[in-house]
Amino acid sequence: MSPILLPCLFAAGFGAGFVDAIAGGGGLITVPVLLATGLAPADALATNKLQATFGSGSAAWHYRKARLVSWQDAWPGVLATAAGATVGVIAVTTLSPMLMRRVMPFLLAAAALIVWRRPALGKESRPARVPQKAFLVGAGLALGFYDGFFGPGTGTFWTLALVLILGFPLLQATAWTKWMNFTSNIVSLAAFAWAARLDWAAGLAMGAGQWLGARAGAGFALRGGAKVIRPVFLWVVVVATAKMFYDGWLR
Repeated sequence: MSPILLPCLFAAGFGAGFVDAIAGGGGLITVPVLLATGLAPADALATNKLQATFGSGSAAWHYRKARLVSWQDAWPGVLATAAGATVGVIAVTTLSPMLMRRVMPFLLAAAALIVWRRPALGKESRPARVPQKAFLVGAGLALGFYDGFFGPGTGTFWTLALVLILGFPLLQATAWTKWMNFTSNIVSLAAFAWAARLDWAAGLAMGAGQWLGARAGAGFALRGGAKVIRPVFLWVVVVATAKMFYDGWLR
């Protein structure tokens, strides 16, 4: 990696961290940038997990400091997400992701439609539809597996599920999502590090930007709440849907 590219990677990481802390979707920025540096696709994806861990960790920490997440309440989801992500990483070596690549754009489009048609969604808390621990274990296993196996859109699905099923306000759902994302990122990063597919210079430069960008993005979300999260969330989901539809059906 040429040293002259490192400031560019830092800047890309900052922008991705800012957006990701608010609504997810930072990988829409970071993966193309890493590929543009000349990294092989597998190496770019591995390096992306390294830098994404900094961003999700920074956002998770700042939301925790704001008392939007309680470890006493969240630990079943964190442990289930770790278990699911472990199985997902193992499954990558034996299963093809093509089915998910084709199905996910339609699920993301449905998520965008739900949020767009319900402008009051997530503005205030509602009663949970199922017991919280049962939901966290089930969602953690399923979405942890998905993130370890494929990944794009995981934060969107977590946020929407927390709002629709547990009745969380959008800001709280975003905060909890970062903890689950951080968990599955750590598991995936460990697997990639074991396989020695990381470009450490690129990952750490972008990760430094991610850390600072996520800190700024979390602060922005905390100040603005649902009124700033909702439009950014919609924008990210629409862009992610278009990209995944292109990758799965047109390319």
